[in-house]
Amino acid sequence: MPDAIVIIPTYNEIENIQAIIKAVFMLDKNFDILVVDDSSPDGTGETVKSLQNNFEGRLHLLSRTNKTGLGTAYIAAFKWCLQKDYAYIFEMDADFSHDPNDLIYLYNACAVEGADMSIGSRYVNGVNVVNWPMSRVLLSYGASKYVRLITRMKICDTTAGFVCYKRHVLETIDLSKIKFVGYAFQIEMKFKAYLKKFQIVEVPVIFTDRTKGKSKMSGGIISEAIFGVINMKLKSLFSK
Repeated sequence: MPDAIVIIPTYNEIENIQAIIKAVFMLDKNFDILVVDDSSPDGTGETVKSLQNNFEGRLHLLSRTNKTGLGTAYIAAFKWCLQKDYAYIFEMDADFSHDPNDLIYLYNACAVEGADMSIGSRYVNGVNVVNWPMSRVLLSYGASKYVRLITRMKICDTTAGFVCYKRHVLETIDLSKIKFVGYAFQIEMKFKAYLKKFQIVEVPVIFTDRTKGKSKMSGGIISEAIFGVINMKLKSLFSK
């Protein structure tokens, strides 16, 4: 069994899922894949099932009956992975905004260079985003700056969703106490790791906006990230 697994959460990713799975399995480094599908009406889950026999037990599917948010999907996936023997557990989107080739750089940052957590960062070396409108670039970059200011984390891309965790990081964080369900989940996980004083490194990557399928970003997700961060920081101060 490979020592690393890539979690890919999906909802209506029929246009991307087969290609992203094949791209990961073509890498020189062996990774397993766990797709977490929230009962996509477009048949994403069924497509994954149809591919499982082709990949000798390396492609796994966790089917959920309801669409209850990115955070809950990842928490369910983390718990599934921790029941196995994986040493490195990854987060990656299905839409090729994260380049599968960069998985190896994130892996090496932890497995070779000794980091506890590595982040595929859009902003550690300037702004490396392709095909986003300027308004979204400014929103994302500004959000990361805002989170860094409030939390004092020395992380340039605090909202990144391309991450490698060493197993003990997820074992140490109390996953039952993670509160955010949208993209702010990514902020909360980094903040919890930061508070535990894990070594977190950022690996520069180029983020390319999806060319197929629809974005899941919404106003509610943005509000959760903006207003929830202050509450998260205050709770951490009072819990000391």
